[in-house]
Amino acid sequence: MTSSTPQVNPTFDLSSCEQEPIRTPGSIQPHGFVLALDATGRVVQASDNLVQHLGKPPAAVLGGTLADAIGAPAAAALQPELQDERVRERPSFAATIRLSEKDHCCFDVLAHRYDTLLMLEFEAMTRAGAADFRHLYPLVGDFLQQLNDSDTIEQMSRTAADEIRTVTGFGRVLVYKFDEEGHGHVLAESNDGSLPSYLGQRFPASDIPKQARELYAANRIRLISDANYTPARLVPPVNPLTGAPNDLSFAALRSVSPIHLQYMRNMGTLASMSVSLMVKGRLWGLISCHNAAACHIPFDKRTACEQLGQILALRITSREDADELQFRLEVRRVMVSVLAGLTQGADFIENMGSVFPELLQFARAGGAAVAVDDRILRYGDTPDESQVRALIGWLDQHTHGDLYHTDRLVEHYLPAGAFLHCASGLLAMPISRIHKHYLLWFRPEFVHTVDWAGNPHAKEAPPDAPRQLSPRTSFATWRETIHGRSAPWHPGEIEMALEFRTALLGIALERAEQMAELAEELGRANKELEAFSYSVSHDLRAPLRHIVGFSDLLLEAAGNDTLDKRQRFLKNIKESARLAGKLVDDLLSFSQMGRASLRPVRVNMNELVRSCVDKLTLDTQGRHVQWHVGDLPEIVADPTFIQLALYNLLSNAVKFTSQRDPAIIRVDGRRDGTETVFDVSDNGVGFNMDYVHKLFGVFQRLHRMEDFQGTGIGLANVRRIVERHGGRVSATSSGGHGATFTFTIPNTLPSA
Repeated sequence: MTSSTPQVNPTFDLSSCEQEPIRTPGSIQPHGFVLALDATGRVVQASDNLVQHLGKPPAAVLGGTLADAIGAPAAAALQPELQDERVRERPSFAATIRLSEKDHCCFDVLAHRYDTLLMLEFEAMTRAGAADFRHLYPLVGDFLQQLNDSDTIEQMSRTAADEIRTVTGFGRVLVYKFDEEGHGHVLAESNDGSLPSYLGQRFPASDIPKQARELYAANRIRLISDANYTPARLVPPVNPLTGAPNDLSFAALRSVSPIHLQYMRNMGTLASMSVSLMVKGRLWGLISCHNAAACHIPFDKRTACEQLGQILALRITSREDADELQFRLEVRRVMVSVLAGLTQGADFIENMGSVFPELLQFARAGGAAVAVDDRILRYGDTPDESQVRALIGWLDQHTHGDLYHTDRLVEHYLPAGAFLHCASGLLAMPISRIHKHYLLWFRPEFVHTVDWAGNPHAKEAPPDAPRQLSPRTSFATWRETIHGRSAPWHPGEIEMALEFRTALLGIALERAEQMAELAEELGRANKELEAFSYSVSHDLRAPLRHIVGFSDLLLEAAGNDTLDKRQRFLKNIKESARLAGKLVDDLLSFSQMGRASLRPVRVNMNELVRSCVDKLTLDTQGRHVQWHVGDLPEIVADPTFIQLALYNLLSNAVKFTSQRDPAIIRVDGRRDGTETVFDVSDNGVGFNMDYVHKLFGVFQRLHRMEDFQGTGIGLANVRRIVERHGGRVSATSSGGHGATFTFTIPNTLPSA
C-alpha cells in the first residue's frame, strides 16, 4: 500500500462536479490490484501497480491466462468460483489466496461481471487465513433484537452507528438523512473522541453532487482506505473490448474523485466508508464512517456493515410507514368530523364557519379563512380581510391546480411580508373553477436555527476569479437563523387535503342535485296544485250551486208548490250537500295519506278482503254480484291504509259493473321474488287505455259523473298508499270488457 505526502487545499481545474468522470476514473485505489478477463479467460487489462503486488509489470500478464498471472495453484483455487451463474454485476467474495508459499501476504479476491469484462479485484490482507463470515449471523441477530427495542428512527440509527463502529474500529460513525432539498441532517453519531462531533449538524446538498448520489444508490457501499493514496492506472487505459473507458461503478477498488479526497483531508479524516440507506427505492441517507488515520476494512467486515445498513433501512421503512399511517388516520378522523359538520345546514359558508376549530386541527394551522363570492369568514390568526382578498386575487391569477401550498409564501408573493407572523405558510384550496371560492389555511412563521458543518454559503473565490473548483476547507459549526418560513406541509396533509376537496365538491354536487330535485318537485307540485285548485273549485262549485239554486226555488215557490215538488227540491239539496261533504272528506283523507306514519304488522289479506266486501253490502243490494277471492298471501303492511286501498279498488269494481248481470269481481294474489302482487279484476265497462296515465291522478275521471258518481280521489289514494309502502300500482283494460288493477307490496318494507 502506498501513500504520498498530504496535499493542502489545492484547486482543481474542473468546470463542475457534475462533469467529473466518477464512474470511469481509469484507475483504482492501490491497496489491491485488478485483472480483467475476456470471455476466453485471457487477461486483457491490468492495473499498473502489479509490480508492487506480483513483482511483474502489466505487459507481462496481458494476453496470458489467469494462471500465467497469479500462478497455477492460486488460479486453480479461484476457477470453481468464477462460473457464470456465480458471478454477477455486484462484487462477491470468491476466495482468499496466497500467491506463493513463501509469500505471507494473502489477497481477498472479489469478482463481478460488468462492462463486458470479468473483473477480478485482489485486496491485500494482513491476516493469514481466509475471510470468516461466521461472525455475521450472531451480529445480525443481536442487531435485530436491539432495533426491536427501539421506538424511534433516531434510536435505531444510534444503535446502528455503535454496532458499525465496533465492527470497523473507525473513530466516528454518523447516520444522516437527506431532507427534501438534499441537505444531510446528522441523526445519530458514535464517536471515540478522536474526531469532532457533528451530531445534529447539517451538510449542504452541494457536498454530494447529483451523479454521486446516483452512484450511492447503485453501489451501496464504498471504502477509501487512505485519502493520500496515489491512484493505480489501468493498462490499457480503456476497455479493450469496447474501446471506451471502463465503467467501474461496482468495483470495490474504484478510485474516487480527487475533489472528494481533498474534502476528506480538509475534514481531518484519512479513511472513510459509507453505507447507503435505501428506503422505498430512494437514497434516504448514509451511514458515514471516518477515521483520522488510514485504515483498511476487509470485505467480510464490509459485508457485515452492508447487512446492518440494509436491516436499518428496512426498519426505517417500517417505522416511517407506521408513523405515516398513524398520521393519516388522525388527519382522516378529523376530516370525517369536518365533513359531518358540513352536512348539517343548507348554508355552505355558515357550515364551514361552524367547523373552523376542526379545520385548524386538520391542517395543523394557526388560522383559516373561507371565501365565497363577496363573503369572507376568518378564524384564528390570519391576515386581515383586505389582505385575504388581495391574496385570493393573486391566487386566482397565478395558481391553476387543485391545491396550492408553500412554507415560504413571501418568496412567491411579496406582500406576504406584511403578515409573516401569521401566514408564512399557505395551503389554498379552490372550491370552484368559475368563482373565487377558496378555503385557506395559514401557518405562522417558524423562526429556527440550523447548525451547519461549515458555512454552506461561503465563497471559495471572488466572483471575478477564474472558474475553478475546490472543496470547502472549514467544517466548524456555522449557525444560520431561518426567517420567513413556516413548518413544512406534510405529504399526508397534502393528499388528505386533495381528498377533502373531492369530498367538498361531492357535497356541493349533492346539494346542487338536491336543489335541482327540489326545484323539479316544486314545479311538479305547482302543476298539481293548479290542477287541484281547478278541480276543487269546479267539483265543489257544482253541488254548492245546486244547493243555492234549489234553495232559491223553494223560497220562490213557498206555499204554492205541491208537497212532492218541495220534497224533490229538498232531496236534491241533501244530495248536493252529501256530495260536497264526501268531496271534503276524501280530500282530507288524501292529505293524511302523505303525512301519517306507517305502522306495519303482519296482515291477513283474506280477512281484509272479507271485511271490505261486508262494507259494500249496501251498494250491492238488489244486484247479482259474484265474488271470486283466491287464497291470498299474507303481507307486512299498515292494515288501516291497505284496507282503505282495497276498499277503494273493490268499490270501483262494484261501481263500474253496475250495468252487468251478473257482475264478476276477482281478487287474486301471489308471491313474485321480492314482492307480493295483488290483482283486482272486474267485467265492468273498463276504460280507454289512451288515458291510463290520468287514472291515478287527483280528480281525474274517465267517465261522466252522470253515469258513475264519485269524487275522483279514490284511485289517487290507492297510488299514494301503495307507494308509501314502496310498491307499484298499475291498471289495464280493453274498453267495454272490464279492467284489472294490480298493486305490489315489497316483502321487506323500505325504511321510513
